[in-house]
Amino acid sequence: RCCRRCRSASPRRVRAAGWQIGNVDSTVIAQAPKLAPHIPAMCARIAAALAIPADQVNVKAKTAERLGPVGEGRAMEARAVALLHR
Repeated sequence: RCCRRCRSASPRRVRAAGWQIGNVDSTVIAQAPKLAPHIPAMCARIAAALAIPADQVNVKAKTAERLGPVGEGRAMEARAVALLHR
């Protein structure tokens, strides 16, 4: 619930400050489950949350090569970068 509020507030705050979201590049690192079948839906949901076209969102899935908590399947990791422009 809080995340939804934050997610919807962030794009508004960015735009209110005079910026536009150019694109988003994200990587999800998980040993399991296989994420490839879910990537199109993930892109669509991120795009909708940020009010940008889906072709401006990229989601990649990787494994941790069985290293650490992520590789052992006890955790997942996510990284994202957004390009902003005026």
